[in-house]
Amino acid sequence: MPISATIRPTGRLEILSKQEVERLRDTSKGGLYSILRGCSLAVLNSGNSGDDGKSLLEKHPNFDIEIFQEDRGLKLKLHHAPDAAFVDGYIIKGIQEHLFAVVRDIAYINNEISSSSDDSEATTNAVFQILRKAHLFKPRLSPNLIVCWGGHSINHKEYSYSKHVGHELGLRSLDICTGCGPGAMKGPMKGATIAHAKQRTRSSRYIGISEPGIIAAEAPNPIVNQLCIMPDIEKRLEAFVRLGHGIIVFPGGVGTAEEILYLLGVLLHPDNKALPFPLVFTGPAGSEGYFEKIDAFIGLALGTEAQARYEIIIDNPVAVARFMHQGMKQVREHRKCSHDAYYYNWSLTIDPIFQRPFVPNHKNMSGLKLQRKQPVHKLAANLRQAFSGIVAGNVKEQGIRAIEERGLFELKGDKEIMAALDQLLKSFVDQQRMKLPGSRYKPCYTLVR
Repeated sequence: MPISATIRPTGRLEILSKQEVERLRDTSKGGLYSILRGCSLAVLNSGNSGDDGKSLLEKHPNFDIEIFQEDRGLKLKLHHAPDAAFVDGYIIKGIQEHLFAVVRDIAYINNEISSSSDDSEATTNAVFQILRKAHLFKPRLSPNLIVCWGGHSINHKEYSYSKHVGHELGLRSLDICTGCGPGAMKGPMKGATIAHAKQRTRSSRYIGISEPGIIAAEAPNPIVNQLCIMPDIEKRLEAFVRLGHGIIVFPGGVGTAEEILYLLGVLLHPDNKALPFPLVFTGPAGSEGYFEKIDAFIGLALGTEAQARYEIIIDNPVAVARFMHQGMKQVREHRKCSHDAYYYNWSLTIDPIFQRPFVPNHKNMSGLKLQRKQPVHKLAANLRQAFSGIVAGNVKEQGIRAIEERGLFELKGDKEIMAALDQLLKSFVDQQRMKLPGSRYKPCYTLVR
């Protein structure tokens, strides 16, 4: 039964200005209320099944959130909130912390960050400011933060494996950062909590980084003890690679493949050639096919240089954890020698093409350069954007409607690369890792010369 309650801040939330409160209350088209309401409802629904923000709002049509500024500080009044967020009428503390993290970040990124310049240095500084505002930096702590990527709806075997890997990481006093949702984002955290308890590790970090567009599909799992909401997917991805010291990729779907292309594109920049950044693709026995197809596509499109940037380890959590633990020593030594911060990877070069939000419409898709006659990191960026557009045209409502109204996306690229991309997407369908409105995958693009 829906619950109404008054909630006061817990965790770290600075006092909001009157202007910030008014913008959060603003229900007009440019106001922040709709974003605040959607993200807050997703947080309050944490732990429940469902990955559709629209359906969640339809299930709780009367949910409302009010913000009050008082002499003693801030308070929220919730109306018709999901009862699963409460125990005997009191809100669960972790959900309370997540709720005020949402308020903090939405107010801050729209008041301070949205006015930033769109050049590369300004974007990197904006990501830094958001993470600092969320208190995610530990300046005197040696590199130990492992980012874990993977699907939010993986099968039970893959989920159990991600827990086992997290347990081995925790035994080596490594902290976890994920997209904060269920599946491969929850498993490593859950495994690490037990290991950290065994090792009597205090102040363990379970960092979740999300963004408004996907928080309903990946609502913060209960283990997350530090939550940060970024303004868009590109800044979210940059936050992962600036904050984290190494990345583990578990089986997932198309989103995970896009993340891989983003990361490889960044690492393949000439300025990052000597930069240590441990990267492992891993899963249980039976998940080899996912990584075999991705590895084959990477080899064909980006070459052996890209393949050399990662290791594939199947069904061996101990080997994964040992690889990461050893990698942290290399990262620490490099940061010391280069006088770079342990807590934020300033020395990593990210080309502006990876920072600009990409809208997969007909104009942008036809403008992509998908030929090998360009720097390999640029090709990786264009492939990631083409991948995003093809997925949108096959899976996402807005993309499907655009194809129906204006015809297929037109792409200019090497036939061999585009054929390999088609095969990769088909393999995801065969492995049931790609949701489709029909029974078969059909290309939503045509190749033009």
